[in-house]
Amino acid sequence: MLGSRSDKRLFKDPALVPESSTTPLRIGLTGGIGCGKSTVCHLFEQLGIPVIDTDLIAREIVRPGQPAYQEILTRFGSDILTTNNEINRQLLREIVFNQSGKLQQLEKITHPRIISSMRDQVTQLISPYCILCIPLLLEKKLETEVDRVLVVDLPAEVQKQRVAERDGISLQQVEAIMVTQYSRELRLQHADDVITNTGTIADLEPQVLTLHRRYLALAA
Repeated sequence: MLGSRSDKRLFKDPALVPESSTTPLRIGLTGGIGCGKSTVCHLFEQLGIPVIDTDLIAREIVRPGQPAYQEILTRFGSDILTTNNEINRQLLREIVFNQSGKLQQLEKITHPRIISSMRDQVTQLISPYCILCIPLLLEKKLETEVDRVLVVDLPAEVQKQRVAERDGISLQQVEAIMVTQYSRELRLQHADDVITNTGTIADLEPQVLTLHRRYLALAA
């Protein structure tokens, strides 16, 4: 996370502070699992740019009392619940990535609701541009939901290791997830902009600033 020193430096140039707009340019941020999408989103937020994260929306729509919650229980059974009657996301992920057809069943329940919520949130924004963090942007053919595609890029072997260490899962489990996503090469072919995340946050900051200037100019 960035501290106050970095925050002040990012805002040092008044020309980089976004002006209000009722029709934000939609930047679709994507990348494979473990590529650092959340870190990049945080840097844009430090610049005053709103971020809509579809992963956060996905967590909200499956909470107890939400329509998707009951549909998932009907489809997958009550064994996926925790002692607090919440959906065990880790267990559900293991099921959908290891049993044929289960992922498609889950997505049929969740994806329409995620996209609807994302669209509603965009209409409420007042900003020259916004970041829509959509991990499966390309895989689900959602390019029409955005104006530009920004890919956070990372070599596959580094990606596997980061995810295994972060989530405490095996490399085989990581690979099972990765095969459901576009390859690195195919993802880059669809990119309008690319951020390379092979280093530290300090290496990301100038890349984000460069794109921030570009997006402000495009929005203007």
